[in-house]
This record gives sequence, C-alpha cells and structure tokens, in this order.
Amino acid sequence: MKYWRVPLDSEDVQVIRGTVCILKDRCKGCGYCIEYCPRKNLEFSKEFNAKGYHPPAVKNEDCLNCHYCELLCPEFAIFTVEAPI
Repeated sequence: MKYWRVPLDSEDVQVIRGTVCILKDRCKGCGYCIEYCPRKNLEFSKEFNAKGYHPPAVKNEDCLNCHYCELLCPEFAIFTVEAPI
C-alpha cells in the first residue's frame, strides 16, 4: 500500500512478526484460518492428519502475529508466537 504521506511516527513503530504453529492432529479442516489470514500465509496441505482432514500449512513466513487464526479456530489447533528480533 502506498501512502500519500509518511506518518510522523513511522520510525518509532515496530512491526511485530510471528511464527505460526499448527497442531495438525487437532485440526478438523474447516479452513477458517486460511480464509481470514490477512496476508494469505496459509493453505491446505496435501497430507492428511489422524482424523482424515487436510490441516493448514504455512505458505510463506510473513506472519504479522495478528492472532486472527487462533481467534477463529474452533478446535484451538493453530496459534502464533512472537518471532525473535
């Protein structure tokens, strides 16, 4: 996104990055985390879990650590951890 001006505090704001952790055997393959990820970092994997569903897989590592995926997951099968700087 291109702004028409640079925000005054742009040097002070630090974007926190994260790492996505997936508990594959807990996933039921609903796809909420994939659908609502703002960066589209997740996709369905080609492998099956113990329940016979396709769990999500991380497509790229550009996670903003926004926690949308863990808030939407009905099975608590995905969470993010703040990445070390």
